[in-house]
Amino acid sequence: MKKIITSAIVATSLLLTGCQSAYYGAMEKVGYHKRDIMVDRVEDAKESQEEAQEQFSSALEEMQALLNHDGGDLESAYNKAKDEYESAQGAADDVTNRIDKVEDVAEALFDEWQTEIGEISKASLRRNSESKLRETQRSYSQLVKSMRRAESKMEPVLTAMKDNMLYLKHNLNAQAIGAIKGEFASLQTDISGLIKEMNKSIDESNKFIASLENK
Repeated sequence: MKKIITSAIVATSLLLTGCQSAYYGAMEKVGYHKRDIMVDRVEDAKESQEEAQEQFSSALEEMQALLNHDGGDLESAYNKAKDEYESAQGAADDVTNRIDKVEDVAEALFDEWQTEIGEISKASLRRNSESKLRETQRSYSQLVKSMRRAESKMEPVLTAMKDNMLYLKHNLNAQAIGAIKGEFASLQTDISGLIKEMNKSIDESNKFIASLENK
């Protein structure tokens, strides 16, 4: 059984790799090269982080409104906060998916670049291309580290939000709201830190896009 599962995983991996290769090949035939795809995917990842910033901020606002709830429909306030939490979870998933796609095309781009360098016969041109490749790889490495660092701060925030939402779901009353107010300050700090890291990542994305377009 173990061998069958392993074989299935390998086959799926090869299929996905083949699909990606076919995709890049098809796009290149219409003049849309890996470098262009890379720029677009970094832009998409940046936009997904901007959207996540807004969504996490909205979720925080709704939670604050729920904690400050004074009369009226408590369940309605809870449902609004819950919807914003679920939207924040979706936004976080989108950020991860976008970063994964950046890494995928980067690997393909750098492999192609390295292979093509070996086909350059003139030494001076080959050295120049190698230098640009190393420079781009350094810039890319810094970009991905920044993206992943910001991404890593989302999960603890989502976990805290989920805990609060589940607790309130089971105990939707003023006493329960009072019980989680002490954790809200910590959640505010965590979201503030998350947004700060995302801003750094967004800045890195802009720098990387500019550097790639100028090469």
